[in-house]
Amino acid sequence: MPDRFRPLTKEAPDKPVRWPWFIALAFALYAWRTVLWELSNWKKAVAAIFQFIGYILKLALALVFHFIGDPITSLIRGIETTFYTIRASYSWVIAYAPIPDLTTVIVLSSAILAISEATVPDSVNSQPYMLTLAGLIGLAAVRSYISELFFWILLLGLFSFSRFVKKRDYVSSALPAAAVLAGVGEPWIRIIVLASYLALAIIQHSKQRSDGKENEVTGPVRRVPIPLLCAALAIGLRVAAKWAGYRHLTWMIA
Repeated sequence: MPDRFRPLTKEAPDKPVRWPWFIALAFALYAWRTVLWELSNWKKAVAAIFQFIGYILKLALALVFHFIGDPITSLIRGIETTFYTIRASYSWVIAYAPIPDLTTVIVLSSAILAISEATVPDSVNSQPYMLTLAGLIGLAAVRSYISELFFWILLLGLFSFSRFVKKRDYVSSALPAAAVLAGVGEPWIRIIVLASYLALAIIQHSKQRSDGKENEVTGPVRRVPIPLLCAALAIGLRVAAKWAGYRHLTWMIA
């Protein structure tokens, strides 16, 4: 083709066709609507599954409370009662703990423990549970939870158990009862118990020396009885509360 005719053979530009885009947009909108519809169906399905699981759990919980509901309720009430008792005891210790009486109990009971350890080493370390039980019995007697006759019967039972079941000597067997009586007894009972226990310890020590059976000292008391620790803790809490109240009042005045 001659060059002069080449400009006449140029392809004319076509106008852009826009209607296929509208068709594609329509299909995209329909597809997105279908996706949203499927997602809503899945959402409903998942919600229905969780609702069914919730109904199953409620049924299981109802069965549990139907068959063992009373023990659980009693346990919860017992825990609440224990918590309130501990809180009331703590409040009483902070407000009304008798420091002179507790100090007397610690001093006299410690004197009994010292006599026992001097006569029979390890007599305190070897029976921590008996001493703790004796302390609880003494607390129950002081708080009037048990009668006086039952108190003496329990002390006699402690002595009999240590003497005839555990096969301990007289000083070790009488230690729990003597410590309690010296700590919480009447003044005349305390005097009698201290004198009697000291005499018993001297007699037993004399017999041991005459028989040539001297007991070797094995060391200091490693297990302080829990009742004495509780009494010392009560004194410390009471003194700390009084000091804190005094300091607070002083600061307020200043």
